[in-house]
Amino acid sequence: MSYGSNFADLFRRAADYVDKILRGTKPGEIPVEQPTKFNLVINLTTAKALGLTILRSEDCRSWLSR
Repeated sequence: MSYGSNFADLFRRAADYVDKILRGTKPGEIPVEQPTKFNLVINLTTAKALGLTILRSEDCRSWLSR
């Protein structure tokens, strides 16, 4: 199981930083931002070997919206 930031979102944010720098903002004046989107990745083979039941993402969404 792994929990980490969403790389696609990080790359988009990096592009925003580059845009600001190219438009003349000094790099030291740009605030550091924390990631806002995260991914949870579960190895289903390992979960099955451990006897864990993992819900499909569609099932999780319906369960969470209750």
